[in-house]
Amino acid sequence: MNVSAQSQFSGWGASFNTFKLSKKFSIHADVQWRSTDELKQMQTLLLRSGINFHANKNLVLTAGYAYISNRNRSGNLSAYIPEHRIWQQLIYNHKIKTVFTQHRFRLEQRLLARTAVVNNELEKTGTVTSHRARYFIRNILPLRQQASFTEGFFAALQNEVFVNVANNDRVNGKFFDQNRLYLAIGYRINKSFDLEAGYMNQYVSGRGDRFTNNHIAQLATYLRL
Repeated sequence: MNVSAQSQFSGWGASFNTFKLSKKFSIHADVQWRSTDELKQMQTLLLRSGINFHANKNLVLTAGYAYISNRNRSGNLSAYIPEHRIWQQLIYNHKIKTVFTQHRFRLEQRLLARTAVVNNELEKTGTVTSHRARYFIRNILPLRQQASFTEGFFAALQNEVFVNVANNDRVNGKFFDQNRLYLAIGYRINKSFDLEAGYMNQYVSGRGDRFTNNHIAQLATYLRL
């Protein structure tokens, strides 16, 4: 068996935002910037928005749209090609002793670009559809005991699994897509804003026996208004 493994280092910046509209509804908006290997260029710009429905204090339902500009490659050519996504998710929050835990189940309908080299340039020539499911668990541990966690340092540990549930031949031809394991240290400035820095290991399964192990330094902010 010939296994083709690629290891790379990149940087990600992310801003996750929630804006309250009423007791039951809020707006979700996140922006993410991701680099190519060794932070040479931008690999991905992701803009994601949605409407949240707060069923109760622990359960949130969301539906939205995402625009993703990805650097695609073919030989020595590269170009930023868009991907469009419709997505739905369910978030359940709870607390285990001093640990705040979040579970997230997300479905994505992905409109992926088909590309070809035209006049020595990489261009979009069509669109294909694929469907993906994601499960995410995030745990936050305040580093100082307090009745209500509104300020101070915390540790964060999270993992997310991605699987292709339909038309997986459009991506890597497999059920398993990728896994993201993340460990971070953050500071809650107030009840509305967190700043966080950490390391993520992203394992991406490619076609055949190929895979990529991406080592990521991430800086993220979380705003809740």
